[in-house]
Amino acid sequence: MATFNRRDFCKAASIGAVAASGTVAGAEDGKPSANTADDPGVKKRTGPFGEGLPITMAGYAYNRVRAIIEGSVKIKGCAHQFEVSGIGPMNTHAFFGPQTRAVTELGLIPYILAYANDNFRDYLLLPIPALRLFRHQSIFVRTDRGIKTPADLRGKTVATVGYSSSGLTHVRGILQEEYGVSPKDIHWVSTQKDSAKNLSGGVSKYEKIRPDGLPIVDADPEEDESTLLIKGKVDAILHPAEPKVFQDRNPIVARLFTDHRSVEKAFYKRTGMFPIMHSVAIKREVAEQNPWLAKAVFEAYSKAKQLDYEYSQSLGWVMDSLPWYGQEFEETRELMGENFYPYGLQASASSYETAIRYVYDQGLSKRKASLEEMFEQSTIDLEETIG
Repeated sequence: MATFNRRDFCKAASIGAVAASGTVAGAEDGKPSANTADDPGVKKRTGPFGEGLPITMAGYAYNRVRAIIEGSVKIKGCAHQFEVSGIGPMNTHAFFGPQTRAVTELGLIPYILAYANDNFRDYLLLPIPALRLFRHQSIFVRTDRGIKTPADLRGKTVATVGYSSSGLTHVRGILQEEYGVSPKDIHWVSTQKDSAKNLSGGVSKYEKIRPDGLPIVDADPEEDESTLLIKGKVDAILHPAEPKVFQDRNPIVARLFTDHRSVEKAFYKRTGMFPIMHSVAIKREVAEQNPWLAKAVFEAYSKAKQLDYEYSQSLGWVMDSLPWYGQEFEETRELMGENFYPYGLQASASSYETAIRYVYDQGLSKRKASLEEMFEQSTIDLEETIG
């Protein structure tokens, strides 16, 4: 473990305070550098930082990206501005909107669908999995319906928001491949309203794709998935975050896998897969005009993540309120390695390929895209140096 002096400690303490407050430092006086009123999907805007090619980037304010958002890590050869946004607005901006961002976070499954079904080529993926989550935790059941195992979902009515979202596509893939429960074994109800929109970030068009031949009933437009469960109209919910009925700790609902952490750890040990929800992408035109840019972005994201690793190892356990933060960090490294959140196509190929397979096997895509064709070609062989 690294040795820190008092100055290091105070510096880290100030960083931790910024993270805890939710404030993202801007170009001056810790404030965003521009007003976000012009785009309601943008929560904060920082920069520009650095010198060179002016680019706009977008993504969530993850700790592992914070150094880019704050400007302590710059994109080599660029003056970058960063827009903090949600996945629904980011998807819509890239797939159907003004496309003003050179680099943006996108939902992985929506991107695969746009690429395979509609020949979308305006953005190409970079091998930077911006968000990875295990998904056994995303199944919520009524506690009075006798649903104790995945097999008990057969014949049950399940509500879903955004049928083809990255999270829910992975849940269905896991149910089918790990437990033999096919989407056709379940009665599906789709809602327009999301009781946890504050957490999930909204739903874009490519998160509403439905496979041919699978009956999906539309719920009343005024009802969300939580009200359907409370009223007894559905037996379970698949949700990428936590439905409000669960957030409220209503005793009528529980996770199917109550100890999902142990189940997900066993899943990782068995498969080696850390599911990818979002990936960073680069605008094709910008990448072609600036062939050095994709690598520079990759290196910046890797460096920012390395700084987050170092902070977590040295002072995260002091600054975070969780009492066993340090133990969790060490146990994760023991199970998944020092670089447990890897970037680079070779390091994450199986997780990307699984997403492609889920999309095709579930009848969501017209063709099965190959892995490498979706990525900016100069980044295919990039690897990280961590440590």
